[in-house]
Amino acid sequence: MSVHRGYQPRTAWSIAVLITCLALINFLDKIVLGMVAVPLMAELKLDPSTFGLLAGSFFWLFSLSSIALSFLANRYPTRWILLGLAVSWSVLQIPLTYAASAFTILLCRLILGVAEGPSAAISAHALFKWFPDERRSLPMALVNQGGVVGLVLAGLLIPQVSKHWGWRMNFVLLAGLGAAWCLLWLRFGREGSIADRPGPAGTYHAQPGSGDISGEPQPRVAYRHILGTPSVLAIFLLGFSAYWSVALILTWLPTYLEKGLGFDAITSGRLFAVILLLTAPYTFALSWLSERMLARGAPSRKARVGVLNWAFLFGGTLLCSLALLDMQAAVKVVVLGVATCLPSICFGFAPAILGGLVPTSQRSAVMGVYVAVATSAGAIAPALVGRLVQAHGSLNARGYELGFAIGGALLIIAAVLSARYLHPDRARQSLRAATAEVA
Repeated sequence: MSVHRGYQPRTAWSIAVLITCLALINFLDKIVLGMVAVPLMAELKLDPSTFGLLAGSFFWLFSLSSIALSFLANRYPTRWILLGLAVSWSVLQIPLTYAASAFTILLCRLILGVAEGPSAAISAHALFKWFPDERRSLPMALVNQGGVVGLVLAGLLIPQVSKHWGWRMNFVLLAGLGAAWCLLWLRFGREGSIADRPGPAGTYHAQPGSGDISGEPQPRVAYRHILGTPSVLAIFLLGFSAYWSVALILTWLPTYLEKGLGFDAITSGRLFAVILLLTAPYTFALSWLSERMLARGAPSRKARVGVLNWAFLFGGTLLCSLALLDMQAAVKVVVLGVATCLPSICFGFAPAILGGLVPTSQRSAVMGVYVAVATSAGAIAPALVGRLVQAHGSLNARGYELGFAIGGALLIIAAVLSARYLHPDRARQSLRAATAEVA
């Protein structure tokens, strides 16, 4: 297998580690409200429906900002965009330490969602500037595990911080952590060089071995062709379905463990951490397997899409079983642990598949649209489950489990449609045909 001549492993992996740390902070920011839900709801006298609305507000403008700023990353260095985003995250934590009403929390989380919306797409774009296509699965898996580590730390530390110093102290610590990352990024962050070389008259030459639409000079592909391609639409649906389950983990899983299943706050936090720890070996193993298959000449349809589809089918079935079968609390925790780790592989594979279909000069924008579609589930799922929980009672597990089952059904539907429509090689040929029409 040829190696891209611009590939610098040592620097590339150092950037991957820094972006992984950024993902860790990003997910700490996302989960903190869910982890302090019980004391926050008690102090501010919020019902489950109102809390679900507050949790979902983070994603109201998340998608729009993801698209808008991701287009900027097509033109401007990702190094400075990521720095600006991280600075804003730190600043926006401070008002939450003084929040005395639901409106203050809603406003701060809404703005924080705007600031965090583009992070995933721009981080992937920045990472892909350092790794050629055939080497992207493992670094993407590492970045995604940064989010998992953030959630694990949240499960272990946030209940302890809340117990000893109050739930508001968590936001102070997050502000400091974000500021520390900014200093490290200023010192070590760099812009990658694995990208398309500009060609004449708006065309581009793909770098040898980059994995992007390669070969002879081609014009930029019209966005209507990219976004209307069945394979791209299937990737968007996979992301939406996977993020539905993530949104519920971020907002309702801690409360489900504590109120729905009856564990105390500290035990719930530890169980939450254990559930998330299960994703790490699974994700790295499948990412390594995928890269090995690609290196041996297997098509992306087999090495990535096939793995995704089976993971979604199995995970979706397990989530549905929570609402359909009578289980002991301990068994439910095990089922959740397995079910939630399975679709998480999507967040490494889907961007890698998508990144291999579009020109580098348009990749950030398309990634932004993908993230916008995927994370729109975060604006719907928490509010819907909040209504289900309120209808059945917060101490009744039924409302939470119906929400998980809806997510499971979405995973199964996405897997079936992906099996039918997601063909990366066909999509690449279709986009080449579109460029030929433009030329």
